[in-house]
Amino acid sequence: MFVPCDGGGGSASSDFKGFTLLVPAVSVGNVGQLATDLVISTLDMTKVGYFYTDCLVPMVGNNPYATAEENSMELSINAEVYSLPSKKLVALQIRSPFIKNKYRPFCQTLLSWVKSSKCARVILLSSSHAYQRDDEQLLGTPLRYLLTPDLEKAVGGLMQELNWKEMEKVAAYPGINDTEKVLHIPGGGITKLLFTESCSKGIQMAVLLKFCSEGDNIPDAFALVNYLNEWLQLIKSEVNTSSQWKTPSSWRLLFGNGLPPALF
Repeated sequence: MFVPCDGGGGSASSDFKGFTLLVPAVSVGNVGQLATDLVISTLDMTKVGYFYTDCLVPMVGNNPYATAEENSMELSINAEVYSLPSKKLVALQIRSPFIKNKYRPFCQTLLSWVKSSKCARVILLSSSHAYQRDDEQLLGTPLRYLLTPDLEKAVGGLMQELNWKEMEKVAAYPGINDTEKVLHIPGGGITKLLFTESCSKGIQMAVLLKFCSEGDNIPDAFALVNYLNEWLQLIKSEVNTSSQWKTPSSWRLLFGNGLPPALF
């Protein structure tokens, strides 16, 4: 459940009526989480609360978006909520993996909060294993989207104008029965479950995802956040929008510290 923090405006900060909620899926390469980092850091979103749940591995660390020594010692936990009222945007950043068999309870809790907070729509930033694509998915862009029926009515035409490619369904039994198609998102974590639950509950949700592999996934994060920006126009679009996104200070530690100079 959502717990407002003292500095986030008290109980008023739980009112997100008409806001767009960004949520990362804990998926291959952590691409959704990295992309959410870029949005929060670039737009200087304010932390307004926490998402208290027993579905995530507990963790605590320093402020990942520190800009000076004064705020570098602030503590952060596994699920925090950031807001930017001027753009009607709220982001739930998830920083730890899910506990086994806790996917469904988390999705139910999250969607219950979406309804109670009156968010207008949810955008799930995700990724999927590149090596498990079928022949059709190998063609063209590695970026895909999905829309629930309720959101399709509102923005389906815009996606066509943007020439976006919808996530293809694949054969349920390849080589045996190629006519029966299913949605398959390997490596996508909660993506499929959260999307199907949103469809059945009448929640407006979009899934934006990128096919990728584990490794240095910073370029994938930039690609995904630029994809999101094509739609929401969070920052002014230019030919190379990657240079406009502000990387958080915590990214300096993504691959650990370098070797001490004294060794050379």
